[in-house]
Amino acid sequence: MALEGLRAKKRLLWRLFLSAFGLLGLYHYWFKIFRLFEVFIPMGICPMAIMPLLKDNFTGVLRHWARPEVLTCTSWGAPIIWDETFDPHVAEREARRQNLTIGLTVFAVGRYLEKYLEHFLVSAEQYFMVGQNVVYYVFTDRPEAVPHVALGQGRLLRVKPVRREKRWQDVSMARMLTLHEALGGQLGREADYVFCLDVDQYFSGNFGPEVLADLVAQLHAWHFRWPRWMLPYERDKRSAAALSLSEGDFYYHAAVFGGSVAALLKLTAHCATGQQLDREHGIEARWHDESHLNKFFWLSKPTKLLSPEFCWAEEIGWRPEIHHPRLIWAPKEYALVRT
Repeated sequence: MALEGLRAKKRLLWRLFLSAFGLLGLYHYWFKIFRLFEVFIPMGICPMAIMPLLKDNFTGVLRHWARPEVLTCTSWGAPIIWDETFDPHVAEREARRQNLTIGLTVFAVGRYLEKYLEHFLVSAEQYFMVGQNVVYYVFTDRPEAVPHVALGQGRLLRVKPVRREKRWQDVSMARMLTLHEALGGQLGREADYVFCLDVDQYFSGNFGPEVLADLVAQLHAWHFRWPRWMLPYERDKRSAAALSLSEGDFYYHAAVFGGSVAALLKLTAHCATGQQLDREHGIEARWHDESHLNKFFWLSKPTKLLSPEFCWAEEIGWRPEIHHPRLIWAPKEYALVRT
């Protein structure tokens, strides 16, 4: 009898062990499994009634019908720019007609400078706003180490010194205040539109005036198909970046955002103020400046969204809706660059 009881306990322990092992495996691999099936999550369809009304300042009437398999507009009437929905030559001519200057800002602090900056700038010269007037703003703690890159006609590079923060999180969060000050100064005076990009990526295709608008947001490559309740918004109600489960439209990537100087002054002021309020309360948003950026875009809707083709992560793998990536995430060697 005692022997039978011991065997029953052993069987129970083995079942518990196998159940725990199975749950651990599911937890470890569920994200990869989910990735296999997320392609079946519907993206929605731009209503036919809205399509004729959707126009862009630089490309004229957009060809939303060219991409029926993806969402090409938002509920508030902003276009989502995908390959084949615009004529790049029309956009290029319109930008030249207006004689625009486009600013491109990038932060290269610490080891990010030698690891990523040269490739970023060289690829930008090849693909970013080709034939347009461009001014690069490189913010760095080591101005003397910025590599020399041959620039085309009408293109300038300005190096702006910044303080190196103790933590990489602080570098990320200080960006909005630094950008706000630059937009209120020389950058704001010499550029008509500005794009703010992370340095750990590189251009792989034309990134032209078709992206220009008053306020531009980038759909996050990892999350553009996810339902709202799964999006990684800040959920701590104490944070200025917090969004409730009923709030939010899309999840936007802080690696790419842009717009007019006036619009970006409002964006950077909102994010810098929110970060300061959190700091005063001893709070740090989950995804730092990106969390505050998403809160801003919920309150102030972007006038143009860029599809994941404009900032793609190759590690996601092949996706049929991604035709021609324009900007690629570089390998993330955090152990090296964040020390």
